[in-house]
Amino acid sequence: MEELIAKKYIKALKVESDLEYIQGARDVFAVLSDSFKEEKFVSIVSNPNVSSEDKSSLLLEAVKPAKSEKLNNFIKLLVEHKRINIIPAIAKELDKDIAISTKTFIGKVFSDSEIDKKTIKSLSEGLSKKFDSSISLKFIKNDFNGIKVEVEGLGIEINFSKDRIDSQIIEHIIKAI
Repeated sequence: MEELIAKKYIKALKVESDLEYIQGARDVFAVLSDSFKEEKFVSIVSNPNVSSEDKSSLLLEAVKPAKSEKLNNFIKLLVEHKRINIIPAIAKELDKDIAISTKTFIGKVFSDSEIDKKTIKSLSEGLSKKFDSSISLKFIKNDFNGIKVEVEGLGIEINFSKDRIDSQIIEHIIKAI
């Protein structure tokens, strides 16, 4: 739900804004989003006893280095409509929007065994060609028995499970007999 609301606010933020401004706004919202990981900050902005003016001044002080009247008005609008809680969703959606605009995506490769950097680079280059984008992949070791590649911004998920391949080979042999 928050993502849908965040998209509407981002649409308003993008009006008459260039990519450079949006990237700056993304940086500001990324910092604000990190603030939501601190209990004290969350308790202040979600406390109904703290006035909207105090919440607004707290957030405006955080975005002051951006020196943007448009961003200040945007923050005031979020406070006025009691939408402070969607700031992390706005940061996430801005990341997605910029990735789509610049065709630059970051994906993840999951596996239970080590995959060398050359293979990851090869996967990255292949996906980049296939989707006419710049895709960089990060390796994350986990308990997935096979290889799984995810590029969230493009909605790509490819996986090769050793268990599934083994069962398909057995199934094929049984059918052949």
